[in-house]
Amino acid sequence: RIYTMIKSILFILSATSVLMASSLSQDATKAGLMPIPNSQSELLKLIDNPKNHITDKKVSLGKKLYFDPRLSKSGFISCNSCHNLGEGGDDGIEAAVGHKWTVNPHHLNSPTVYNSVFNARQFWDGRDPDLETQAQGPIQAGPEMAATKEHVSTTINSMPSYVTEFQNAYGQDVKITFEKITDTIGLFERTLVTPSPFDDFMNGDENALNTAQKDGLKTFIEVGCTSCHNGVGIGGGMNAFNVTATYKHMNVGDFKGDKYGMVKVSLLRNITQTAPYFHNGMIKSLNEAIKEMARIQLGTKLTNKQAKSIEEFLKSLEGRKGVIAVPMLPASSATTPAPNLN
Repeated sequence: RIYTMIKSILFILSATSVLMASSLSQDATKAGLMPIPNSQSELLKLIDNPKNHITDKKVSLGKKLYFDPRLSKSGFISCNSCHNLGEGGDDGIEAAVGHKWTVNPHHLNSPTVYNSVFNARQFWDGRDPDLETQAQGPIQAGPEMAATKEHVSTTINSMPSYVTEFQNAYGQDVKITFEKITDTIGLFERTLVTPSPFDDFMNGDENALNTAQKDGLKTFIEVGCTSCHNGVGIGGGMNAFNVTATYKHMNVGDFKGDKYGMVKVSLLRNITQTAPYFHNGMIKSLNEAIKEMARIQLGTKLTNKQAKSIEEFLKSLEGRKGVIAVPMLPASSATTPAPNLN
């Protein structure tokens, strides 16, 4: 009888745990949180570009272009310089550093490229709609890669191996323009998606999160974080900034958002790996960033317990990254533009 009673108790506890987990995932869904699908076909629907469909050949080519520093004027800076795929998809410093060691004149922090396909808009002020158009900006920006469209297209067309790869990816009649090059980089970036334990939980695995992370998810929802951090990216939309108070480092840099004062909401995926935080990178601690965001956006002073609880949940957003092997790049030719450090 005792054995039977113990089995009954364990069954009840197990059933209660499953119901609680199910209820929590439902609460998360109601709050606007969405998982990365565990179906490859469903994921492709989310990340594909209908104007330039993802293929293995395009992605392989885009990866090479992403890592190729010869797209920059100096021949020294690649996309990966500021969006390091071996680090957190960013550069780990307050403000981006570009051509001739120029610090971003607006003191803007480099956002992560991982999961950036889930951003509704690109750049801190949301000025570009997708990754393909976003890729054009840093390459041409003087404080970043400082190149011209002509430099980029001439560089790639000067290497027979690149020309062959473009033909294999897009057809023999492809014109290798600046736009085609940046479109291909953007296509590669669309594939940089990192499913996490949170997604496993939302997709039905009740044991994917530990107790502290589940409690943190509850706190995250209850205090109102999901009003801005929602969707598949757990962020990525545009929202007003300094809603209930002024960010304590607002004087660092001159960024004030778009013309309406709207700022892109940071993705929270892999947030534990993308310090420093905020648009100007002035907060180094995730715990401090959580408290400051609650203060200026929700008008809430979080307790240490609440902030720690939310931080535990955010750890569940650390995603699984595929192995990114640095690609072997084509050799320069006699007509490849020489590096220019000026």
